[in-house]
Amino acid sequence: MKATIKTQGRQFTVSEGDILKLNRFPETETGSSIDISEVLMVTAEGADARIGTPFVEGASVKLTVLENKQDKKVIVFKKKRRQGYKRRRGHRQQLSVIKVESISA
Repeated sequence: MKATIKTQGRQFTVSEGDILKLNRFPETETGSSIDISEVLMVTAEGADARIGTPFVEGASVKLTVLENKQDKKVIVFKKKRRQGYKRRRGHRQQLSVIKVESISA
């Protein structure tokens, strides 16, 4: 079974057992579970797809947080030619590594 979910302003097509890296879910710890009810579409094997308007009623996806971590450092370098202006900044995005446990429709 596959589902298209909407979370954090983005859409993902997931199936059971998938592992995703998303922006960190606020106030979550390792091992905590998250239920997402914003399911846009559900497709079961051998059955027609159920498309929501905008969400499929009664459908939900259960996620488990495997890890909260930081992504690789991204260097932001600014320079203006012939002005002696240089700035170097780094940024590490906060991530949650999640696993799709179950899809219910």
